[in-house]
Amino acid sequence: MNGTRITFEFRVKSGKQHRVGLRHRRLAQVVCNCQELPGHSLFQYVDDAGERRPVNSEDVNTHMKEAMGEDFTAKDFRTWAGTLLAAAALANEPRPKSEAAGKQTITACVAAVAKVLGNTPAVCRKCYIHPAVIQAYGEGTLDPKLARARTDFPAAEATLLTFLESRLPADAR
Repeated sequence: MNGTRITFEFRVKSGKQHRVGLRHRRLAQVVCNCQELPGHSLFQYVDDAGERRPVNSEDVNTHMKEAMGEDFTAKDFRTWAGTLLAAAALANEPRPKSEAAGKQTITACVAAVAKVLGNTPAVCRKCYIHPAVIQAYGEGTLDPKLARARTDFPAAEATLLTFLESRLPADAR
């Protein structure tokens, strides 16, 4: 951590080391305060009995289910992020002139999203990018408004949700 910049380094499921940096003054202060807590875990809490407990993935997923009232997990958020990142990247690309060019663009997009998520491209494409996004890119039907994800995140999310809902079978809507 350096003033307003925080760097998180952690090992992901595949055993690969992942590094994510961000700049946010308030969050940097919160993380700094967490580091001052005794113990080895950066993210921890004090339970009802006054014991310090590390925060693990089960805690995060339990909190999400309680807060959202539905069966959501961290994987659902990673899938949403991966799908939105892929949709935004592909919406920025011109319609492919050939099937080979389209495959090349999709491969580069999936690799870029995999790098952000800390996965292999194969896992990223299979588990974290909705196939309708890739299909729509190939068909030239991906909404160009999705390209706004970096500048207007809420609008891009709304566009993606509408797009995905339109791809659902009528009885599932």
